Amino acid sequence: MKLLIADCRQHMAAGLKALLERQKYAVDLLEGCQDVRDYCAEGRYDGLILCEALPEEDALSVLRSLRAEGLSLPVFLLCSGGLERLVEALESGADECLSIPFAATEFLARVRAMLRRGGSYVPDVLSFGALALDTSSCVLLYGRRSAYLNRKEFQTMELLLRARGAALSTEQLMERIWGWDSDAEIHVVWTNIARLRQKLRSLGCPITIRSVRGVGYLLEDRHQAGNSPSHRSATQ
Repeated sequence: MKLLIADCRQHMAAGLKALLERQKYAVDLLEGCQDVRDYCAEGRYDGLILCEALPEEDALSVLRSLRAEGLSLPVFLLCSGGLERLVEALESGADECLSIPFAATEFLARVRAMLRRGGSYVPDVLSFGALALDTSSCVLLYGRRSAYLNRKEFQTMELLLRARGAALSTEQLMERIWGWDSDAEIHVVWTNIARLRQKLRSLGCPITIRSVRGVGYLLEDRHQAGNSPSHRSATQ
């Protein structure tokens, strides 16, 4: 799941990014209101976090213009005022708002609540056949066996599970997990996929990550694929 933070005060932005990444979110930071509009228009984020420290124009004005342009993305507004400002933020189209300063635990709880309401909620356990991913502990489960995933592995497996058997391209995985502004090379996707395949094999799981030439990667149950008519005819 990927979030965009738009130009909080520099020290706050870095702290929010670190806080959210510890909760397994992918996070991009932006400066400038025009960039906010451009990035949101591309539709690659699950939520937007705006702060009233935006320098070019008032954050509420940015929010109102985004809503007027038809943006349906869930928006969290961090306000520097009191109750009246919070009410104004909600009336301007914010899905969640919180007054600065705030507690980290409340902020995270409100982010999760916003994403649930926005239709991007990820349940505690995602599954594909008998394979399951516990999103609260980053543990991959098959029967009584389990394997812990690091943050990049977790994000990759989450995207593959949410795709429900549809293919994701290398470029999609790169953009959603590392971001195109990252210094990482495209081969990090291949390395990450290889590590996940190894962990699936260590679980004795029949589900694997299949590479489709020219298309991308998808989850596949080898037992079901081996019994399908198309697979049998292709292997005869």
